[in-house]
Amino acid sequence: MLAAQSATELRLALRHGEQVLLTVLVPIVLLVGLTLLTVVPLPEPRVATVAPGVLALAVMSTAFTGQAIALGFDRRYGVVRRLAATALPRWLLVAGRLAAVLGVVAVQVVVLGAIAAVLGWRPEPAGVGWAVPLVLLGCAAFAALGMLLGGSLRAEITLAVANLVWFVLLFAGGIVIPVGRLPGPLAAVAAALPSGALAEGLRDTLATGAPPSAGVVLVLLAWTALGSALAIRFVRLR
Repeated sequence: MLAAQSATELRLALRHGEQVLLTVLVPIVLLVGLTLLTVVPLPEPRVATVAPGVLALAVMSTAFTGQAIALGFDRRYGVVRRLAATALPRWLLVAGRLAAVLGVVAVQVVVLGAIAAVLGWRPEPAGVGWAVPLVLLGCAAFAALGMLLGGSLRAEITLAVANLVWFVLLFAGGIVIPVGRLPGPLAAVAAALPSGALAEGLRDTLATGAPPSAGVVLVLLAWTALGSALAIRFVRLR
């Protein structure tokens, strides 16, 4: 049942044109553009800073923005309520969505990693192994927050809020501009956000091969726990 539900959710996600644009095409454009153009001052090689940030953006786009919008409109059209009335237990509905998120993120990582390699990115091999659990933690944190947003607000409000948060975190959440290059107060806020923690964690571990810092892991775990607790309390099926 879990495999069937996960496969269905994954097919629906990959067939959704707007979601593919958000989760695949936009990160590719940013990866190539920020690497080749000096729009944002970054150390050389630029791709070493840009690629991990774009990977964090891909996780956020899929697990948070895409998940929130999809859940919001599924609730609006009664899809979630009808599925909950079937033999599928509620935990399996959630697990199927999370498995689909992981499937889309896996595709994103492969595609973006291949393009970054063509652009000259050479991450530390040891760092790649540490990046995998870091990406999984990022997926957990953003998925919990996405389900909270999409499961508690009306679909139209969810659409507006999810896109607004995406844009704000893109430019002020440590993704395009590294946390260390943001103004002092903003840098402190960005470092405590899941976007900044994931992006900086990926930059550090992929550049040095060292494990992610305890601070990065704790930030992501805290957001996962907070988002999950609030989602359990406030998510509605209708």
